[in-house]
Amino acid sequence: MLNETDAKIPIRKLQGHHCFACGTDNPIGLNMQFYHTGDMVCSDITLGKNHEGWENMAHGGIISTLLDEVMSWTVLYFKRTFLVTRKMDIKYIRPVPLGVPLTARGKILNETGNAKIDIRGEIVDSEKKLFVRSRGEFVMLADKQLSSVSEGMKREMMDMFQQFE
Repeated sequence: MLNETDAKIPIRKLQGHHCFACGTDNPIGLNMQFYHTGDMVCSDITLGKNHEGWENMAHGGIISTLLDEVMSWTVLYFKRTFLVTRKMDIKYIRPVPLGVPLTARGKILNETGNAKIDIRGEIVDSEKKLFVRSRGEFVMLADKQLSSVSEGMKREMMDMFQQFE
């Protein structure tokens, strides 16, 4: 998994936008920030009471959102392409605590045919204790499949891709 000697290199993301997970203009969103280290994309986050399910535990839907987003950004960063989540499997290993620094991380496992990419995601604490793991299948989209995305957003995304290292 994560090699402790790998540098954390911040990934630039778009400003504005209302994506619940990564948008900077969503007042109730998570505003996730990303970095890459080695062959992984990661996001550090500490969940609070607004993310609670059972008392003092993070809501499973918030956890699945974190995993979906970090796996999506793994494809965005390494493949520099538009994508959608096709499916996700999640295994909740232990309750995810509130108020504890966590890291969500994603890694490409393989690319299958038909523009599909398999990704592994997981959430760990600072001691690398595993709380949740997931596997996702993502589909890369061609420009003609982006009819509902504005031309301005497409340009912003393409500019962002060009700025990735």
